[in-house]
Amino acid sequence: DRLREDWQLVDVMKELNWDKYDRLGLTETYPDKDGRTVRKIKDWTKRNDHRHHAMDALTIAFTKRSYIQYLNNLNARIRKDSGEIVQLNLFALDDVPEKDISKDVMGIERTQLYRDSKGKLKFIPPIPLDLLRAEAKKHLENTLVSIKAKNKVVTRNVNITKKKGGENRKVQLTPRGQLHNETIYGSIRRYSQKEEKIGSDFNAGKIKTVAKPLYRKALEQRLEFYGNDPKKAFTGKNSLEKNPLFTDEMHTACVPSKVRTCTLDTIYTTRKEITPQNFKDKKAIEKVIDKQIRELLLKRLDDFDGNAGKAFSNLDENPIWLNEEKGISVKRVTVTGISTAVPLHDKHDNLGNPILDKSGKNLPTDFISTANNHHIAIFRDAEGNLQEEAVSFFDAVERKNQGLPVINREFRKDDGWEFLFTMKQNEYFVFPNPDTGFDPNEIDLMNPENYALISPNLFRVQKLATKNYCFRHHLETNVNENKKLINITYKPQIGLKSIEGIVKVRIDHLGQIVHVGEY
Repeated sequence: DRLREDWQLVDVMKELNWDKYDRLGLTETYPDKDGRTVRKIKDWTKRNDHRHHAMDALTIAFTKRSYIQYLNNLNARIRKDSGEIVQLNLFALDDVPEKDISKDVMGIERTQLYRDSKGKLKFIPPIPLDLLRAEAKKHLENTLVSIKAKNKVVTRNVNITKKKGGENRKVQLTPRGQLHNETIYGSIRRYSQKEEKIGSDFNAGKIKTVAKPLYRKALEQRLEFYGNDPKKAFTGKNSLEKNPLFTDEMHTACVPSKVRTCTLDTIYTTRKEITPQNFKDKKAIEKVIDKQIRELLLKRLDDFDGNAGKAFSNLDENPIWLNEEKGISVKRVTVTGISTAVPLHDKHDNLGNPILDKSGKNLPTDFISTANNHHIAIFRDAEGNLQEEAVSFFDAVERKNQGLPVINREFRKDDGWEFLFTMKQNEYFVFPNPDTGFDPNEIDLMNPENYALISPNLFRVQKLATKNYCFRHHLETNVNENKKLINITYKPQIGLKSIEGIVKVRIDHLGQIVHVGEY
């Protein structure tokens, strides 16, 4: 810290980050006690930038043993007369009794320190001060931060078990992460209704979900007339706004552009204790499956003026009665869980025989939510649009166990899809920047001389979901989301259109780009 200050490297990190924060009005200036103008970035420290480690390393590289000896002697010296430990001013020896200063320390001070214009002792820089700061700034501008990507799916382990006269050895593939979340879900089937606009997706199967029989019959007739092609039947000149679909011979009533559909959906459920943490507001209560219990919980919350802590605590002393006469109270309820799930097991009867559904297939049970996505593969379809295939870690391990490639580059190849690249957590991408005119396809990304241009546009994958990707700038040490810094320190929840033109790069452990494109 002393060397950084003496060599004026303290403000280099601030200078490197100043422009981007200043443009957004996140800076301020004020005079110090000496009347000099001090510049400050609001709510920012050098520790927000990974390069502060490089700054420390640079300082340590120029540190000598004599510096450490000098500072150790200044920092705490024992007075011989009283044994008191004195904390001294590290910028001068003026207040130190001459008898407490060793000849070695005085020698170091004469040869390796100097006094500035205000008479303060400072360490002589390893090279001229202006050149040191300029060189440090230049190299830090060209520094790319490397973080290891989470690529590995399984490792090969040898499981050894003992047997009579020896041992068994079996090579086992062990997953390198959590396959699924801990909660086990059940499932129910229930009807759901919604308003949908009639368009190109209204094929024969979709039309069967239309609730009103009169509308359903009219839509089926038009679809059949146009050879079961919904695009021809319900879009363009045949959209219901331009070509109405009448439901009677007198043409007095027609099918509206939006109709109500009714589907039988599978809902995955789990059981939850009634606690203030689980049901802290009405939104959480709305997930309760049973209508009667849901209304009881809503009433209970209203009785306590929306205070879940009071409403759902001490249920033994103040129960929520379902039937008070019979002594039936509610302590655990069934709630809706996730929208998609994977079954762990099949149902069996008491004799161990599988239970089949109406189509003769095994009836699944014990559903789980697969953990984080392992990767998202990006493709370009026959029309030139970007498309994706999201692969969970669970699916990636399953592919590996079956001897299949984890990344399916042939996905929908018959439909004209072309594989472009994958996105995994902590992989790096260079984004185009229309504001500055930067295009990663127009420069040599592997040339270190271009790193200063690349650095502001280099982002790593922070988290992934279907058509929802979050990127973090490679220099950022935290995951805060200041909306003023969107597209500068992070890119939140962007979709397929926003990744058009990005270029995948591989950065080695030395911070050098060693590969461009998928690897």
